[in-house]
Amino acid sequence: EWDFAYMGMTNHPFIKGNYPHHEGIWGWGDVADQTVLMVPHIRRSMLEYHDIVWDLGYSETWEDSTARKPFLYGEKPGYDDYYEWRDRRVLDEIRWYGWYIDYWMEGGLLRDVFTHKLVTKDHWDDLMSKFAHTREELDFDLYVKEGDAPIEPAYDPKCDLITNGCEPVAIISADKLREYDDGPAETAAIAEALMNDARMGKYVIAQEAWDCIWEELIQHKKGPKTIALRPGYEDIYEGYNFSFDMLYAMIEELNRLINKYSSGEWKTKPTAIRLVEILTEHRASVEKELEEIHTGQRQLKKKDFLGTDQREKQRKLKQPQDDETATTVVDAATESKRKIRMRYFTELEQKLHRDKRSEMKQ
Repeated sequence: EWDFAYMGMTNHPFIKGNYPHHEGIWGWGDVADQTVLMVPHIRRSMLEYHDIVWDLGYSETWEDSTARKPFLYGEKPGYDDYYEWRDRRVLDEIRWYGWYIDYWMEGGLLRDVFTHKLVTKDHWDDLMSKFAHTREELDFDLYVKEGDAPIEPAYDPKCDLITNGCEPVAIISADKLREYDDGPAETAAIAEALMNDARMGKYVIAQEAWDCIWEELIQHKKGPKTIALRPGYEDIYEGYNFSFDMLYAMIEELNRLINKYSSGEWKTKPTAIRLVEILTEHRASVEKELEEIHTGQRQLKKKDFLGTDQREKQRKLKQPQDDETATTVVDAATESKRKIRMRYFTELEQKLHRDKRSEMKQ
């Protein structure tokens, strides 16, 4: 959607968008006719979003980053600070993952990110503008007080700009699309979604060419640059580990989505059935990784996604202990400075978000 926002409209048959996630915008105005939901693996989503060098320019490019110019806190936070901030952020992003799926599956129904309860339009707008704030700062109870009238279902008015609304007509596995065994079938599902729309179907090329297009784009890597071309991308699964807490949070969110979309009126909808199939496969792979952590097949390292408890446990193991007591005294001033350093990453993320929007083509 950024290409549309920066360079204007084109005659592309479809637009890749991340809205309403904070990395996306509604950049296509009112030119969309229908939606197809691409579902990425929850684990891969966390890794791709929090890549240090690529996303924040933290390492070699730190000093050259324009985002660092308004740095108000005087000193460069260390890697330990970044890891701690990233761990906290991932736990929130896991909720954003499920919230994003709910938004499209429910046709733009406005919900809270962390509780998934219904919200008002004003509450929604605040969530959208303060995405980098902590879960505590966006707590549902800060917006809805005891005794308030029940919140009625409300929908994002932007969905009225899509001819057929926000609810997707098809569900595609973003991971299978790149796999050699399943990729052609996922490509065919995209093509069929286009063909089933009378406005677009007559322009779709002959079916015998679909596999060729997939081979050129995926196998031969022709076409625009994608995240899959990032150096080391193929090692992204083995390169980082997640702690018990992180994996449990992923499984919890996947369970919520699977239970929701396999019950009630959803259980007979083809799109919901396909979504549940994909998420069930994702859950199995996360559960396998959890077992690998449990058996020691995967060893947690400092750079891994550890979560607050596991990172603190590792920190204490390395911290010299007094011979007479194992109690660690936390200096209040030191803790205050640490919180300020944590806030830097929040401000950086928010600034990058604002800068992208300020440069958009009007």
